[in-house]
Amino acid sequence: MAVPETDRDLVWLRQCLQVAVGLELSTIPPYLCGWWSIHDRGSQAARLVRRVVGDEMHHLGVVCNLLVAVGARPLIQQAAMSYPGRLPGGVHPGVTVYLSGLTKPLVHDVMMAIEAPDKPLARAVNASPSIGDFYSAVLAAFHRTRPRLTATGQLAERVGSDVLTPVATLADVERAIAVVKEQGEGTASSPDDAFGDDHPAHYYAFGEIYHERRLRRVGRTWEFTGPAIPFPSARPMARVPAGGWPHPAAPVRRLLEHFDENYHAVLHHLQNAWDHGDRRALNAAVHAMRG
Repeated sequence: MAVPETDRDLVWLRQCLQVAVGLELSTIPPYLCGWWSIHDRGSQAARLVRRVVGDEMHHLGVVCNLLVAVGARPLIQQAAMSYPGRLPGGVHPGVTVYLSGLTKPLVHDVMMAIEAPDKPLARAVNASPSIGDFYSAVLAAFHRTRPRLTATGQLAERVGSDVLTPVATLADVERAIAVVKEQGEGTASSPDDAFGDDHPAHYYAFGEIYHERRLRRVGRTWEFTGPAIPFPSARPMARVPAGGWPHPAAPVRRLLEHFDENYHAVLHHLQNAWDHGDRRALNAAVHAMRG
């Protein structure tokens, strides 16, 4: 983002899309940890988190397709961040992303902080670059460079409630980036406008969990004063320290190693999926994640 706009060429665009791979991937583990910890997966809060996780998986697929479209390949395994850590690309530089069970600090300091819009409708303005700012710069670079786009190697698949489709034209690029921005931030006019569905954008969905109230319009403003959303009971998964848990007991160590093996498999299959345009590898990644 520090590069002058006049110097944002195709090389810059590819570099930014690789950063976007890391940015989207970085959100999925903390969101999943919060979701996994909830006792009642049928609760309204659990359903809100699970929907956002599905959207983020779709966003990861979108940016991988965009990178393939401009003649590169996503480096997914290298993009996986260590937790706790900062978001890639200078986005929200004051935010520390960590793994823990669902707590109010996780919802407020990680989930809402990651998704915070540049011009929110229900909070004070934050001057640091948002995810929306980042993607606006990426879209502007597409318009400036007008790269030749290829659909070869891109993937088409249903991901959660969304459908991942190849990007072949600049209009496709515009729509793909609009989906990512609006699902995360909402539009400038309404947090309910999350690309045509009937759910609030991610920042406001997490806000509903944190405030334990649905967002509703009051006159010209939006407030968390709607029907109650009880904060869910969650398993006491503590905040994972840097480097992981030291000296775990043998049964715990085996579980941690099994988890690590599964996560490695997820990243390995995702890499294969976009290295070879292989839908079967993408499905294998989803299967490994469910493990």
